[in-house]
Amino acid sequence: MGAARNLTRSTLEALGLAIVIGRYDSRSFPTEAEIAKTLGVSRSVTREAVKMLTAKGLVSARPRHGTVVEPPSSWNLLDPDVLRWTLERKFSLELLRHFNELRMAIEPEAAALAARRHQPDDLRPIYEGLRRMEAAATGPDDALQADISFHVAILQATKNPFYAQFRTLVAAALKTSISFTNRIKGHSASVADHAAVAEAIERRDPDAARKAMATIVGEVLGLIDEADTSAAEH
Repeated sequence: MGAARNLTRSTLEALGLAIVIGRYDSRSFPTEAEIAKTLGVSRSVTREAVKMLTAKGLVSARPRHGTVVEPPSSWNLLDPDVLRWTLERKFSLELLRHFNELRMAIEPEAAALAARRHQPDDLRPIYEGLRRMEAAATGPDDALQADISFHVAILQATKNPFYAQFRTLVAAALKTSISFTNRIKGHSASVADHAAVAEAIERRDPDAARKAMATIVGEVLGLIDEADTSAAEH
């Protein structure tokens, strides 16, 4: 049973990634028989993987056309797998802007809610993320994972399960944003800016928490606009 699940998962991974990065943009999606032969799996494994792709909005069955790849507008972009595969696509400022526009709609309000609703225990992971960011600045910790842990801790501190569900999206957005801002600025996220968010949450100041988080995300959007303008001029 476990082996079959692993085969289904690996088949899903291969097909889903191929779809999202555009390998089927100019050619037809393979038949079940072709997939089974290419990947060396059974037809039942192939069928199950295609069902999973259908549930994610990546493919659909069309009469007389077989299984076809759906346009990105039909994909479940908040699905963790689809998000992860999206990160494998060629970097684009447009994708980065989309991620951070959504962050701007979510994270400042999450910080404000965290300031209102957090319990004392919620502050520990927020400050632990901040401590890890400080450590990463001098080398011993991973800057990306530290940043992600900080932002996810704030989503959890809202006490709103819907905000908490955005953790995968925020992590994906940060993965693209941090590599971009590091390349532009030559350093990772500002610890001081993040500390301002944490401190506003701790003293239960929703307006300050919202403003401080908007500053963090807004800086990324500003860098995207600058890079976009520079690219247009050249």
